[in-house]
Amino acid sequence: MIQNDMSRRRLLGLGLGLGAAASLTLAGCGGGDDSASGPAAGNGGKEYTGPKVDLKLWNGFTGGDGDIFKALVNQFNTEHQNIAVSIATYQWEDYYNKLPGAASSGNGPDIAVMHMDQLATFAARGVITELDDVAKTLELSEGDFAPTVWKGGLYNNKRYGIPLDMHPLGFYYNKAVMQKAGLDPNKPPTTKDDYTAALVELKKAGVQGFWVSPFQFTGGMTFYSLLNQWGGTLFDAEVSKATFNSDPAVEACTWLVDMIKQGYSPANVGQDADYLSFKSNKNAFTWNGIWQINDLKKSPEVQWGVAPLPQIGSKPAAWANSHNFTIVKQRANNANKVAGAKVFINWLSEHSLDWAKGGQIPARKAVREGAEFKALPEISALAPELEYAAFPPAAPGLGEVMTTFYNSFNEAALGKKSPKQALDDGVAKANKQLEDNRKKYGS
Repeated sequence: MIQNDMSRRRLLGLGLGLGAAASLTLAGCGGGDDSASGPAAGNGGKEYTGPKVDLKLWNGFTGGDGDIFKALVNQFNTEHQNIAVSIATYQWEDYYNKLPGAASSGNGPDIAVMHMDQLATFAARGVITELDDVAKTLELSEGDFAPTVWKGGLYNNKRYGIPLDMHPLGFYYNKAVMQKAGLDPNKPPTTKDDYTAALVELKKAGVQGFWVSPFQFTGGMTFYSLLNQWGGTLFDAEVSKATFNSDPAVEACTWLVDMIKQGYSPANVGQDADYLSFKSNKNAFTWNGIWQINDLKKSPEVQWGVAPLPQIGSKPAAWANSHNFTIVKQRANNANKVAGAKVFINWLSEHSLDWAKGGQIPARKAVREGAEFKALPEISALAPELEYAAFPPAAPGLGEVMTTFYNSFNEAALGKKSPKQALDDGVAKANKQLEDNRKKYGS
């Protein structure tokens, strides 16, 4: 499972190496048949009545969620005799690097699963097509989804993604370790004071209760969450200037670094060591993704619970990302294929309850509020975070800038620089990267 989680980290941490691939010249993508967005044997996703079409779908679900995804696609194929969807699965980092060239050469998929923070880059490069007609025909609106998830599918006020789910950071607590320190295992801390008090008691019991990882997974995402909890932002409203060295950001970073200085966390925590130590009863708390729920279920010897992140700052916030369905532009677009793809996207969005069992929170409000979803106790426990999730901003080429942000935290957590110096240096580098992106993407 750790290997699968490493794949998922690469999925969520995107950006690395993506800038060069996404900046390929996609002349073939923009010059296809415009009839693809016009009338065909379909009506924006409600139904498809034309001749049989074979659709290629790319995704990066290499873990246990891949089996659930394949089962849903098989069910769709059974129910739709005139649409056949075939799946190609890649490691996510390979997937995003491979997609632009494949689309340009005419060998790309018809449908692509894409993370919210990648939509703007691929839309700006002309790899994916607009889906405003799908939202309009199916009468989908912000009210059907969480506002943050719905707005995340937009780029330049046009829709490029139909959201399927949301995957946030959650708060996992080890009940056995809490009990060892005399803490109530059924009452995890929810506030800064509660959290600090619990760590003090754990330390008295000889336990470093909260291991702060210097890596993006999961320390960087924890810092991302806390920065938003303290009221800070990563960028200005136009995503033209980095702001993650503001006073709230420095305060959030300092709080995490102090966890190490005060002995609540060991120094130089290795990649995955925070999670592995949690599973081996060496620490009490870990902030990790919703995708760990199914892994923990495979470890009955671990007594654990999961809850929304504690509110350490002035407001609740949690790092999150979202899978979206997109339609890829082809050198020679086929209107019937596009119409069939829209039917598939709508169908799977409506059938996202089973997808939730793979460790995701459904984007659709009706599914999320249903009794069947609420019967998934661990997954649904994190659903409240959807209302205040801190999603990556929509801006092309942002992956490398986000890497700079996470590297800045890494330097602070490893004690190479003070939080203020690390974030100041990171912002200086990020501003140059943002300027380069404006030149590269014309925005």
